[in-house]
Amino acid sequence: MGVACDIVAPALVPVAPGERVKTDRRDAKRLLVLYRAGALKFVAPPTPAQEGLRDLVRCREDLVCARRAARHRVAKQLLRHGHILHEGKKSWTRIHQAWVRRQRIADPLARSALEHMLAHLESLDAQIAALDHQLDEIAAREPWVDPVRWLCCFRGITTLTALGLLAELGDFRRFGSARELMGFLGLTPSEYSSGEQRHRGHITLAGNTHARRLLIEAAWHYQHAPRVSQRIAAVQPHVPPDVAARAHSAQVRLHHRHRTLTARGKRSTVANVAVARELAGFIWAAMTRQPLRDPEVSAAA
Repeated sequence: MGVACDIVAPALVPVAPGERVKTDRRDAKRLLVLYRAGALKFVAPPTPAQEGLRDLVRCREDLVCARRAARHRVAKQLLRHGHILHEGKKSWTRIHQAWVRRQRIADPLARSALEHMLAHLESLDAQIAALDHQLDEIAAREPWVDPVRWLCCFRGITTLTALGLLAELGDFRRFGSARELMGFLGLTPSEYSSGEQRHRGHITLAGNTHARRLLIEAAWHYQHAPRVSQRIAAVQPHVPPDVAARAHSAQVRLHHRHRTLTARGKRSTVANVAVARELAGFIWAAMTRQPLRDPEVSAAA
């Protein structure tokens, strides 16, 4: 119809606790008053391309969870029948997978059940491999190729992580500041303060859980000393110099941040969440092309 529309988050519309009468006319008047007062929170609907990519990325996450459950079922059945691997400490490596396929259970019914579970596990592996190949092809096409390369400059962010962040967050420019993105991801600490009392608790866990998990997983890589890996070195020639400089400064800053927090006695998980919060700020600054504050960092990168 050619009418400009703003989409409002219904759960964030202010409601008076004493209101017991609800009609369409009252709702329209209240929305108009709140809109003119600037008290409404607007949301950005995803584009069809972004929504399709989000469905594909989440489909892969569901398959990974299903594969993890299938692996647990296979391992626990072998354990019930006394089949225990004594070589190696990690499960589902190549050695462990070869050992699983060599096992033969004496009972014919249990052996048949194990064969069916292994066939189901192999089908999940094939589906995940096909999705990985398809996502790699998507990352090499427009409109995703440039944002994926920019995100891959950051340590701990691969093609799958970059596509997941783009599918969940969309255009980073819709966030007015880095703090707004941190709050959207639920990485900011909860607070209950009044007067001279100040109480801060755990992170709010509000917002997008998928993007928050991806950032927390990526943040674990910053506990290691800064370096330019082969993957990052291959991507850097295809990105703007300021984005590469931002990614390098993130390595230096976040590694120092992780070491400082753990030296103060913070648990590694708590320190990692704090690093993930700052990593979100670095990513927002790079994707929105914010100017670098320290020219020496840019020159060094």
